[in-house]
Amino acid sequence: MDNINKPSEPTEPAALEVQISAQDVYFQYDSTDGTPPKEVLHGISMEIRKGEFVALLGHNGSGKSTMAKHMNAILLPSGGKVYVGGMDTADDNLLTEIRRTVGMVFQNPDNQLVATIVEEDVAFGPENLGIPSPEIRQLVDDALKAVGMYEYRRHAPHKLSGGQKQRVAIAGIIAMRPKCIVFDEPTAMLDPRGRQEVMETIDKLKNELGITVVLSTHYMDEAARADRVIVIDDGKLLIEGTPREVFSQIALLREHHLDVPQATELAQYLRSMGYDIPEDVLTPEECARAIWTAKTSGQ
Repeated sequence: MDNINKPSEPTEPAALEVQISAQDVYFQYDSTDGTPPKEVLHGISMEIRKGEFVALLGHNGSGKSTMAKHMNAILLPSGGKVYVGGMDTADDNLLTEIRRTVGMVFQNPDNQLVATIVEEDVAFGPENLGIPSPEIRQLVDDALKAVGMYEYRRHAPHKLSGGQKQRVAIAGIIAMRPKCIVFDEPTAMLDPRGRQEVMETIDKLKNELGITVVLSTHYMDEAARADRVIVIDDGKLLIEGTPREVFSQIALLREHHLDVPQATELAQYLRSMGYDIPEDVLTPEECARAIWTAKTSGQ
């Protein structure tokens, strides 16, 4: 995978380069029926650092997808600024470079598949960037191998499963060598197996290729896999921190009609029943170990 852009390994958090910066961002959708414009973002500020896996968490209608679409200039702020690698997304002259830096994967993979053969679809982006053909061949092969779809390179995309289609869409973005990929609810239309395939691919992008990942999701278990969670509610930043820090605030999240990972919820229930279960349980494996420890200690 030498030809795929691979940022250097992250160092200490304080030293990480800021890749995306949102500064007091407001956004409103203009009305087409004479009603007042609808403001959906209300002064959001955040930073995404190089090499991070950040989850944007919120229920449907919270504004998280709108915020995600600001990160590669699909949407532009009504107020405030968004910078990608120091580039102002409102500058039309920088649009191509911004979108080469930050790729976007959407909810429905069918909307991103444009060719009748998998490898031709993955080659579409690099061809539009004017990359020479010999280099494109290597980029396509590397990208398909990175998402575990190389053996399907000559298949028709419409014959693939939902999870496989989404992995091909991700390969198409990887082939353009972005520094960051933003995923806008990429598993919302998939079955559990497809969701798992996509999440394993996202983990690989971050851990093996060093690509910065931003995942917009309303699935708590997906957010629990991130390095950092940013919770958006009613167009405002509600809370941010590590998954353990965020999901330990169960009362606050439920007050805003948000849930917690199933393992965290089960641990809380067991504590309410008198079992000595830690408060920071996050994953099924941690929950199983905590239950085993409580059982073997005689509870």
